[in-house]
Amino acid sequence: MIPKIILGKGPQATRRTIGYLFGKGRANEHIDPHLVASWNGFAPDTGRSPHRDPKEVEAQLAAQLDQPVKMLGDKAPKYTVWHCPIRAAPEDPTLTDAQWADIARRIVAAAGVAPEGDEEACRWVAVRHADDHIHIAATLVRQDGRRPRRDYDIRAVQREARQIEIDYGLRRLKPGDGTAAKRPTSKEHFKAKRLGQDATSREILRLRVRRAVAAASTEAEFFALLEATGVTVRLKLGPSGDALGCNFALPGDTNDKGELVFYAGSTLAGDLSLPKIRQRLATTSPEPVTVRPGNPWHQATAAAERIPHHLARSDDAVAQGQLAALGGALDLLPLTAPAAVRAELKHAAVAFERATRSRIAADHASARVLRRSVQAIWTDPTRHGDGAGLAMLLDVALTAVAYAMHWHRTRQHAQQQAAAEQTLVHLQAAYAQITGPVLAGLASRAPSPQTQRRYAHHLQQTVPEHAERVLTDPAWEALATVLADAEAAGHNSTALLDQALRQRTLDDAHSPARALTWRIRRLGERHTPGPRAQAANTSHAAAHPTAPRPQEPQTRRR
Repeated sequence: MIPKIILGKGPQATRRTIGYLFGKGRANEHIDPHLVASWNGFAPDTGRSPHRDPKEVEAQLAAQLDQPVKMLGDKAPKYTVWHCPIRAAPEDPTLTDAQWADIARRIVAAAGVAPEGDEEACRWVAVRHADDHIHIAATLVRQDGRRPRRDYDIRAVQREARQIEIDYGLRRLKPGDGTAAKRPTSKEHFKAKRLGQDATSREILRLRVRRAVAAASTEAEFFALLEATGVTVRLKLGPSGDALGCNFALPGDTNDKGELVFYAGSTLAGDLSLPKIRQRLATTSPEPVTVRPGNPWHQATAAAERIPHHLARSDDAVAQGQLAALGGALDLLPLTAPAAVRAELKHAAVAFERATRSRIAADHASARVLRRSVQAIWTDPTRHGDGAGLAMLLDVALTAVAYAMHWHRTRQHAQQQAAAEQTLVHLQAAYAQITGPVLAGLASRAPSPQTQRRYAHHLQQTVPEHAERVLTDPAWEALATVLADAEAAGHNSTALLDQALRQRTLDDAHSPARALTWRIRRLGERHTPGPRAQAANTSHAAAHPTAPRPQEPQTRRR
């Protein structure tokens, strides 16, 4: 159940609100509008007064609601109307008028608009014009002339809605922390449908702005990327001429006057205001750290592979910065991926957006290497055109998102935890589509049975607890191929395999051979070590055999 609070102002605010509630709606969606409850139980009801002029009844109801406001004259508050639509989930049972009336009374009481038993409280009505929702309209002056005490009414209403879901057996939503992006309004949904858009302008702009932030290194580049994607930017300038904020609009999204409809960055999401964007771009500029030349897929994978460590052992600010950077990486991946998986990757990015923010301030500087590596991929995604680079990155991203889910759960971030869980579903679907052809191509070049037996013997000696799972894994032949390729490039396959095994436990890997394949491939494509380095690696592996890792979140994936 989703309540939403809207405040109205102006001399005709109450009349406009009542006219909308009893009207046909912006898309003729209002069906049988009528009162289900009111402050006194017998307020004028346009929907149940068939022998009277509807406009006359609406005017009478608005006048009664406005009476306490009019008594104050010039001392009336700026905002005089409290409007709260409450919508049930599509899968919820259809509630009766009496049930909706009870819900309305509980909501106005929780908000402080009309506490239970308070005969001098604000005047209010609850209008139902569809099966799945009601609208509560109240005037914000009590009948004794005082202002209602509605401190933190948004949080109070949300808390009451969660309890109503329990009491009525409705779909239970996750409690939030006030950092979620603003939901599109019904008006925006209808407009998107009219314009033939799959999503509302607010949602389209949010994704485009997030992608521009993830791809840009400077503020000028950020605005240039937005312009290239068709987004119109309007800057808010201070007295000095410096930009203090920015608003965004899509071409063709206009109001009744034909003017573009602009959305402030902060209303698209809490981290998309211009100051927050500048803060993130400042940590992406090239001065503080230089990313070494190399394969950006490898660099991004290595950076993402460290996210679980940060989530498990770093302070919360660093962990939050890592999640923000991971969200930026997911935002850009659909633009670099094969067409077959773009939709799943886009769904994953949209879902994970909610997991990138919490009340914890993010240390963005801690994740600059991941951001720059992903920017390099976005600039030139052609390296690893066979899909291996994307497969490697998705492999570690799955682990990172699983750890993100655990991190949010331990901090009671319910909405963020659910978002990470939903992200896993989409990432796993994309990962399965990407890895199939790559692994099949590697398996078609599998080395001789004798070579495979040599690799298998080393596995049995080194990690006997995982050897059987690896050797019976469908990806075993692909793993043997990348080991043989590394040997042909001058690597010591035994030392390389030991190094891959030490990187991270295989306990939570659904396909241990597949996980090792990506690790070996990445390690094998690095600069081939000289004879002394190979000897040192071999000696180190012999002196430090692979040991079990500390307990980690057990999330089976891949």
